[in-house]
Amino acid sequence: MAVAARVSLEEYLNTSYEPDCDYVDGVLEERNVGKRKHSRTQGRLYAWLAARVPRGYEVLPAQRMQISPSRVRVPDLCVVIEEDEEVVHRTPALCVEVFSPEDRWQRVEIRLRDYLAFGVPTVWVIDPYSSRAWMGTQQTEIAEAKDGILRCAGLNLELRIRDILPEE
Repeated sequence: MAVAARVSLEEYLNTSYEPDCDYVDGVLEERNVGKRKHSRTQGRLYAWLAARVPRGYEVLPAQRMQISPSRVRVPDLCVVIEEDEEVVHRTPALCVEVFSPEDRWQRVEIRLRDYLAFGVPTVWVIDPYSSRAWMGTQQTEIAEAKDGILRCAGLNLELRIRDILPEE
C-alpha cells in the first residue's frame, strides 16, 4: 500500500521515515512491522545469525538496500559484507522477511523476487504466527521448508525454525 505521493529517489534517501518504508518506482510503500511475535522472532533470529555468520559479514536489521535505480527495499534482516555504506548497494548473502499479521503472501513474494533479481543468493521467510518458513535461492523456487530447516549454503547455515520462534 502506498503511503505517500510520488517522491524522488534523492528525497527518499535523504528522509527518515518511522517506520522506514520501501521505495518502489517513485512510490513509498509501507512495511508491516511492530507486532510482538514479529519483533521477538526478528530479535531471536538476529542473535542467532550474529553468533554464526562468518568473519567479515554482519547482520543488519531494517537496512535500506538499493536493488535497482528505482527501488530500495528494507528487509527485516540481511547479512552483508561489512562496510560503511549508509545504503547497501552490494548484494547481501541473505535477506529475511518475518511475517506480520497484516502481511499478504503476494506482497512478500514480490519483495523476495526483487531480492533474487538483485542477485541475493538465498531468501528466507518466517511466519511466527503459523510456525512455518519458506526459502528460495537463485537455483530454486521459493518453497516451504517442510522439514523445518532453513538453509543458506553460501554462509554454511542451517536454522531449525523452532529454535527462534517465540513460545505461544
